[in-house]
Amino acid sequence: MKKRVLVAMLAAVAAMGMTAAAESNDGKVWQIATDTTFKPFEYTDTNGDFVGIDVDILAAVAEDQGFEYELKSLGWDASIAACQAGQADGMIAGASITDERKESGWIFSDGYYDASQCMAVAADSEITGFDGLKGQSVAVKTGTMSAAYAESLKDEYGFEIVYFEDSATMYQAVIGGQVAATFDDEPIMASNIKDSGIPMKLVEGTNNEPASYGFAIFNADNQELVDMFNAGLAEIKENGKYDEILAKYLGE
Repeated sequence: MKKRVLVAMLAAVAAMGMTAAAESNDGKVWQIATDTTFKPFEYTDTNGDFVGIDVDILAAVAEDQGFEYELKSLGWDASIAACQAGQADGMIAGASITDERKESGWIFSDGYYDASQCMAVAADSEITGFDGLKGQSVAVKTGTMSAAYAESLKDEYGFEIVYFEDSATMYQAVIGGQVAATFDDEPIMASNIKDSGIPMKLVEGTNNEPASYGFAIFNADNQELVDMFNAGLAEIKENGKYDEILAKYLGE
């Protein structure tokens, strides 16, 4: 009898421990960093709300997987720095999945959107390709795939690179004539030209090979967050929510 009572008591204690651990896990609020202006993936709308494809995908994944998070709009460089310093658990900011980034410590989720980079110029520019850039200055955003793409072309086509912290500022540099062109992700520039009426145009034939965007962490201890993102992403693709989000920002 005493043995059965002891076993029952131990089982009860173990159950209490499991419940406490579950409550502790349930109470965690993940800190997620993102960019500030990367329309249509993250940006502030006319109502002052922070919206975009990345914002909605993260919300849908979190709802599906049942985790809580706080989204911090920090900017591209600051998001990376925050994750590396342990001030944020992960980032979602249109980050292309590359071997170079993986080798430098990025840990990526499955890809959630395929995008290529291309060149754009002012609407009245006569530049029709890379050959028109000789002796000119070109704007790129620091630490991005578009910057790497421009850097791979600059010696061949003889142009200089000017680095900016965000897309909006480098677009203004193009419009104002401080630079002849800019390199950025095609859906970002296409969205800004279409929705904002910004006087720029994409230059046909300047795209590179597309790469997938991924959710990223920089600490293997946060692998649980990537696993939940992957599971939630698969689920929202299966139930149609993912397609609804893309249609909302990119059209059918």
